[in-house]
Parts: sequence; structure tokens; C-alpha cells
Amino acid sequence: MRRTLIRSATVITMDDAIGDLATGDVLVEGSRIIDVRPSIDVAADTEVVDGAGRIVIPGLINAHMHTWQTGLRGFAANWTLLEYFRRMHAGLATVFRPDDIHIATLVGALNQINHGVTTLVDWCHNNPTPDHTDAAVRGLIESGIRAAFFHGSPKPEPKPGEPHFSEVPHPRREVERLLAGPLADRDGLVTLGLAILGPHYSTLDVAMHDFRLARELKLIASMHQGGGPAKTPGGWEKLIEAGLVGAGVNVVHGNDLPDNLLDRMVDLGMSFSVTPENEMIQGHGFPITGRLLERGVRPTIGVDLESVLAGDLLSAARVALSMQRALDNAEARKTHGTIPATTTIPVREALRWLTMEGARMLGREHHIGSLTPGKLADLVIVNASDLNLHPVHDPVATVVMQTSLANIESVMIGGAWKKRSGRLLVDDLETKKELLARSGRRLVQDIERQGRAA
Repeated sequence: MRRTLIRSATVITMDDAIGDLATGDVLVEGSRIIDVRPSIDVAADTEVVDGAGRIVIPGLINAHMHTWQTGLRGFAANWTLLEYFRRMHAGLATVFRPDDIHIATLVGALNQINHGVTTLVDWCHNNPTPDHTDAAVRGLIESGIRAAFFHGSPKPEPKPGEPHFSEVPHPRREVERLLAGPLADRDGLVTLGLAILGPHYSTLDVAMHDFRLARELKLIASMHQGGGPAKTPGGWEKLIEAGLVGAGVNVVHGNDLPDNLLDRMVDLGMSFSVTPENEMIQGHGFPITGRLLERGVRPTIGVDLESVLAGDLLSAARVALSMQRALDNAEARKTHGTIPATTTIPVREALRWLTMEGARMLGREHHIGSLTPGKLADLVIVNASDLNLHPVHDPVATVVMQTSLANIESVMIGGAWKKRSGRLLVDDLETKKELLARSGRRLVQDIERQGRAA
């Protein structure tokens, strides 16, 4: 069985029982980590990677991204949330072909690996046909990333005689098809979840149906919460009364959740995914990072939309951390007339959002999220000798506050290298980039053509 030893690196395990190693070794056998210690002796046939001047961290977990929009990078950068609903979901999304979904998902996932993400929650809500869905799943599988494919539903404006999307239950037959086919292995590299409408965007009957479907099939139910008035006021209370809310239910955004409802959600064991940069750009409101921390729970972090901003998860974490520190500092000035005596959120907390909390949200905390012997070998090597990182005084601060794409030297997923020495290990990358560019150009041309015809 293949063995790899990363030797003499700074190791940030995110495992409280092991702690961090100023100088340590990480031994991988097959797909799993089998040892993490200051010094490990290995057989002669073991691949040895020199970790001197490097920081090894667990693979990052991007908890929320609409990867199907990769071919439209930057196109929506100046849109508010209301413009996004109108111009993306009711506009551009309607002219996507399966090939567009495939190349966007493939290249988007490769870009995540390039940034040190080893697990991607792909929230795919532009799949009007099974062919679109299969194209997205195929893109994830081809990329080699670990992924949770959250199967969603499109949100176009209804044509005459068609129901509004809020009145359409999640398609059981399609979910069962995926579970019987490409996503049958619940411990596989790509697994299934449900990206449902939730009570904010659906009728109560649809919400009840979708929550019950997720519970019956033992799938995570994730939903957006926010962005205008709720379709079903009081819907959450009715779902709670029906016993359908608890662990395995994930809220994305949640900026306008009232305190009493947030209290109940936390008590019931729900998870929360914050996409801080996009929430502030598009008008969702301030991220709920601090409100969660006050209640003893942590957020997960997502990039959200490459059609608006960069696909850099570490930057998203910095935004979440910086914004909440700013809010805390402002509140302290208002209440006490001075800033806090010490920071309210340490940098290690932000790294936990990107690792262990993402794993916990997916129910995979025993498999990924830390460099713990027995877990899957998903890890990232950061070149801390680079000009922008050297010298390192606090390795966690270096990773969270200063590391960029340029410093992500190597990425391993399930014991297999996906990036080495700063280079993605993928064939025909330039061809894939050109296919993505062609797709993006055609999508924009098609929607413009439709606009002229109307």
C-alpha cells in the first residue's frame, strides 16, 4: 500500500487531543492518516516529502457554493440580491445547457482544490433536467474533489399555466435515481444532500414535503434563509411543531432570523453556513457569526458565488472574522466607551470554521476536518517560506490572516496528490479553461438575444 511521509513541517492538526507540532511528521498510508508525531521512522519505500519551512493543515471545507456559475465569473459583481434573482435565476440560468453545467462545475471544483479546499458543498439549484444534474455530478467526480452534491431546483419565472417554483415539491424520483446510481455510496468521494427551498421560499405544504423527504432518506436538508419577505410566515414554527427540525438541517445566511427563532434552531442542533462577503455585497445583511458564537455554536463558511467574487475560502473566513471583530469593537465602544481589552475572536476560531465545523455540518467529523490518525488524508501544505509569509511567529495566524492562493503548495485528497509544488495535477487544463470561456460567452449572448427578442 502506498505510503507518504511529510517530514519536519509545522503541523496544525485542529485535533485538541494532539495539538499543534512546531516540527512534526504526518504519515499517510493509502487513503488515511495513520500517524502524527514529532518524528516517525518509515520504511525505505515510503515517499518522503520535505516539510521544512512548510505548514500542514487539514483540507479546507467550503460549506456553500453555487459552482454552476463559474463560467460567469464577475458578471454579477454589481448586482444586488434582487437583481441577482431577476437576472440570474429568471434570466441566465434558463439558457444553461448540460455542457455549461459540466464545465462550470469541473473548473470551479478544480479552482477550489487549487485554493486548498478538499471538500466542496456544491449547492446546485440550476438543474431543470436529469441531464443537467448528471453533468454537475460528473464534473465533481472528474475534478477529484471530495464533494457533497446538494441537489436543488431551478427558480425561473413561471410560464402561463405553470406553477410558481415555490409550489413545486422537491422531486423524489430524481433524488432516488441519484441514490440508486452515481451517488449510491454514502461514504464515497461525492455524496448527496438536498438543497431545498425551505419555508422562506416555498409554501408550507412544499416545505413539509421536502423536510419529510430529507428525513426519510437520511439526507442533509440545506436551505437559504433571507432575501425579502418569507413565502410562509411562521413556517419554521410549524416545521418545529411537526418535529421536522433538528440535526441534519442546515440554514444558509439567516441574517434576518429573530433571536427567539435562532435560539430554538440552536437548541435543536441545526447547522449554519455563513457566506460573509457575498451577504454584505448583495444586501442580505450582516453575517450572523457573532450571534451564533454568543449561543455557543460555530458557523461554517462558504464562498457562495464566483459570479460575484473570488473563490478564495480563506478570504471568506478573513471577512467573517474581520466583520465580527468590527461589530464587537463598535458595540464595546458604544457600551463601555472603549474597545475590548483583547480580541473577541482568535484566529484559530476562524480556522475551525473552515475545518472541523464544516465536517460536523456534513456529519463527517469522524472522517475529515482534522489531522487525526484514522481519518481520511485530506490535507494542505502551505509554503511558509514565501516572501509574504516569512517569518512565521504564529502559524495559525499565518494561515488565516496572510495565506493566499500563491502559498498553497500542495493538496492531498484521500491520500492522493491533487496539487504538487504549486501545480494542479490535471490534464488539459488550458482546454478546460477555453471550454469554460466559450460557455460563458454563449450564455451571455443567448440571454442578450432573448432580451432583444422580447
